[in-house]
Amino acid sequence: MVFDSYVVQRDISMTVQQGEIFVIMGGSGCGKSTLLRHMIGLLTSQKGAIRYDGENLCAAVGNARNALTRRFGVLFQSGALWSSMTLSENVALPIRTYTSLTEPEIEELVALKLALVGLRGFEDYMPSEISGGMRKRAGLARAIALDPDILFFDEPSAGLDPISSKRLDDLILELRDSLGATVVIVTHELASIFAIADNAIFLDAETRTPIAHGAPKTLLETCPSPQVQAFLRRGDIGA
Repeated sequence: MVFDSYVVQRDISMTVQQGEIFVIMGGSGCGKSTLLRHMIGLLTSQKGAIRYDGENLCAAVGNARNALTRRFGVLFQSGALWSSMTLSENVALPIRTYTSLTEPEIEELVALKLALVGLRGFEDYMPSEISGGMRKRAGLARAIALDPDILFFDEPSAGLDPISSKRLDDLILELRDSLGATVVIVTHELASIFAIADNAIFLDAETRTPIAHGAPKTLLETCPSPQVQAFLRRGDIGA
């Protein structure tokens, strides 16, 4: 992963299994969010390939690329809701764009998605009228609007208090189980990492390469890397 001549990370090799929650972790500035943006096709790597069931996203164009990215649901750090739209209108947007459902069918589906994230009754609220945690959940409702195979979350707990963060973790687990989706999460929140991750990769900012790969609890017990141990025992080590 390169910006101009600066190498952000190299020699990344990882496999995300269907149905697992996979965490991208590491210190600040190591390239976690950059890797996620490569994985969803917003950025293009200088070398290598990103494959979904054998199909190379980096080489796909036109309808083939659209078919791959339609399998994704994305929740960005800010929630990225349209401020001029109600929660219902935000969630309905991808459904109206990519399906031929009727308006009554869309309204029913939107109500279901908002109910799944605990926002039943908030359909007509504007994003500015609800809390930060509720905006994250509304963004999540939009991310699952089209029943994606893979959910990508960029720092979903950022800015949330511990209770709201725990509720969001529980919700992610519930949605993974109910939807059967694969989940890829960028986070440095230790509580979330240990609570929900099945597998993880650790990106090192100094060497600009991944230096650990495995279940976080296993890495805590067995990984010899001082950087990984410092991160998993005391939190973010970068600046």
